[in-house]
Order: sequence, then C-alpha cells, then structure tokens
Amino acid sequence: MSKYADFEGLRTQAVALRREGLSRRQIRDRLQVDNNDILNRLLEGEQAPEWTKRPNAKDDLRDRARELRLQGLTYDQIQLELGCSKSSISLWVRDLPKPDRQRSPEEASAIAKRGWERTLSMRDEERRRVKREAAAEIGTLSDRELFLLGVALYWSEGSKDKPYERRERATFVNSDPDMIGVYLAWLRLLGVEETQLRFGLMIHETADVVGAERFWVDFTGADPSRFLKTTLKRHNPKTTRKNSGDSYYGCLVVRVLQSAGLYRRIEGWWCGIVGAATDSDQQNRT
Repeated sequence: MSKYADFEGLRTQAVALRREGLSRRQIRDRLQVDNNDILNRLLEGEQAPEWTKRPNAKDDLRDRARELRLQGLTYDQIQLELGCSKSSISLWVRDLPKPDRQRSPEEASAIAKRGWERTLSMRDEERRRVKREAAAEIGTLSDRELFLLGVALYWSEGSKDKPYERRERATFVNSDPDMIGVYLAWLRLLGVEETQLRFGLMIHETADVVGAERFWVDFTGADPSRFLKTTLKRHNPKTTRKNSGDSYYGCLVVRVLQSAGLYRRIEGWWCGIVGAATDSDQQNRT
C-alpha cells in the first residue's frame, strides 16, 4: 500500500483525469492503480463521462413507433422501419387504434419476413457493438494481470493432480486458438523456455488432419519436431458432429517438460487466489 500513501495527491490527479473525460480503465492505467477499492475511493462522487455511458435509444424508438402507428402502419411495417421486435412494438403502441388491413396474406407475410430479417441484422450489429466496446475497455494488461489470468485459465482448462492419480505436470488442452495464445503468453511470462514445450493434436479422423497440423505449427511458431504424433478420434456414424468445417482444427495439447515444480506452484497460486477472493468477499459483506 506504500504507493497509495499520498492518497489525497493521487485523488487530485484521478479527479482531474476524470473531468478531462477519461474512463476508469484509462485512469487506472495512467496512475497505475491496480486496486479497485482504492480506485473507487479516488473517483468517489465523480460522474462518468458521457462517452462511456451506453446510449438509451429505447425512448426514441418508442416515440417513433407511436408516430408510425398513428400514420396507419402495422406491426410488421414498423418492425421493418425500426428493426425492433414486434413484442416491443406491441407494448409501445397497444393503446393506439389499429389500422385497417389492406394487404393480401402473401404481402403481409413478405413484409413480416423482411421485418424479421432487419431485426436480426440490427441484433447482430448490437452484439458486435457491445463486443467492440467491451474489448476496448480491457486496454493493456499488466504482468500481474496476465499472471493471475493465466493461473485461472490453467486451473479451468489444464490437467490437475488427484489423490488417486498423480498428475504433477503442466498440461493444457484447448481447441480455441485464442485460449492457446493467451496460455503461451503466460508461459513466456513465467520464463518457460520454448524448448521445454511439446505439442500434440487430438482431432476427429474425418477432419482435415494435415491442414489442422499445419495450422497449429504456424500458429505456435514452434519447430515441427516438437509436435508429437497426432491422436485421431474415431468417428461414430450414429452421431452428427457440429465441430466441423474450415474453422475446426481439433484440440491442441501443450505440455511443459519436467514441470512438477511448475505445477505445484500453479496449484499454490490458485489456492492463494481463492483465499484472497474469499477474504475480499467476506469483507464486502460485513
């Protein structure tokens, strides 16, 4: 806590940055404040800048929907115009008079289809917008953040030692290249040498095995000699696989040689995270 000794001076800087329009994440990175409780106290009473707030478009949509309804448009036509769901439109305009129907069932069906397609398109764009904004909130990762993230990632997806089956070795398995990329970055942070790594592919026999092997060699940048023999999963003709197509590369196994010591530290780190989180949660409840 020594770096927070001059709390008032730090708060003055934080408030000034907030009033300049910086986000919590930007202030945290600028001042190197990695404690959320401290950051909350530094920014206490300060309003978030408008650009960080999600705009509330529902009121404008509601008003526009009512205008269109008064002009005689049906739910389908309003949906086509605004892209919102018909259930929302119903709530917004149900007190207004219904327009006279002047279309054939085929015309009404075509309009409904176009309206639903527009709704789906707008939902997809909303998903992409939220994901873009969320990704921007992360910013840069400190070494400590990557360290903690890697411990949790390993404990979620890595092999664990059991009393009935000793597995004190660091082995990580995943099909998501992004997960593999983060895990390898974490190993580099820990000082694990590239020569300590061995890779293995597990993939369905009906997939493009050669293409998947090439993909993982290119992705990891590892010498092909450090890849073990590929394990093929037998195909059951009675089942329909959904993990198929051009983006299916099987599961990559990442093994760290002579990693008993590393595994024991990982288990200890995880216990430390659990203990710290439990203590923090208990403090928040009291």
